[in-house]
Amino acid sequence: MSILLQCMNLTKKYGQVTALDHVDLTIESGKLIGLLGPNGSGKTTLIKLACGLLTPTSGDIRVLGKAPGPESKAEVAFLPDNSYLNTWLTVRQIVSMFTEFYADFREELAYEMLAQLGISPDKKLKTLSKGNKEKVCLILVMSRNAKLYILDEPIAGVDPATRDYIMSVIINNYNPDASVLISTHLISDIEQVLDEVIFIQNGQITLQKAVDEIRAENGKSVDELFREVFKW
Repeated sequence: MSILLQCMNLTKKYGQVTALDHVDLTIESGKLIGLLGPNGSGKTTLIKLACGLLTPTSGDIRVLGKAPGPESKAEVAFLPDNSYLNTWLTVRQIVSMFTEFYADFREELAYEMLAQLGISPDKKLKTLSKGNKEKVCLILVMSRNAKLYILDEPIAGVDPATRDYIMSVIINNYNPDASVLISTHLISDIEQVLDEVIFIQNGQITLQKAVDEIRAENGKSVDELFREVFKW
C-alpha cells in the first residue's frame, strides 16, 4: 500500500470561521472510503483542499507526496457535487474534451458505459434527465485511470436504481491500486461496498476505521453508529 493523501495539522479558516481544525489524516491505496459527517462538518473543504481548489490557512496537505497542484491534479479524478460542464455541448464533444485534456482518460471505456445506459453521445447534455446527467459526469470521472478518485455526493438526488448503477460503476472501474473517497449522507446505500470510513465533525476527524472493525467492536452498522454519534 502507498500513501495517496496525507494531512498534517491541516487548518482552514474562512475569516473567523474554522472549517478544518488541525486535521491529521492518512489515506492509503486500494480502498473504498466513506467521508461522513453532517452538513457544515468540513467534508467539502477537505475535498477542495485535496483537489487544489483551496489553500490551507496552516498545516500541510500532500497528494501523492506533492502539494496539490498541476502534478497532483493529473492523478486525481474529482466529481464535484454540482456539474461544471457546458450543457450546450454534446456528450461526444465532452468525451473528446476529456480525451484531449487527461492523458489517463479511457475513451473506449466511456463510450462502453454510455452504450450500456442507452445514452446517445450525440445528445446535448442539457437535453438529458437529471439522473442521466449525473451518470455522464460519473462516467467521465471513472473513465480516468487515476490514483485517487474523490466523489462529492455522487448518489444524491437520484432514484434507487440509478444509485445501484452508480455504485457498480465506481466498484468495477477504478484502478485497484487507487482509492476512492466518497463523501455522502446516504450511508446505508454505500456501506456494503466501503472498506473504511472517516467521521468528521466541526472540522475535526473523530473516527477513521475499517468498516469490519466497526461492526465487530460496536455490534452495529456504520449507518447505525453514524446516527448514534451525530444524533441531534
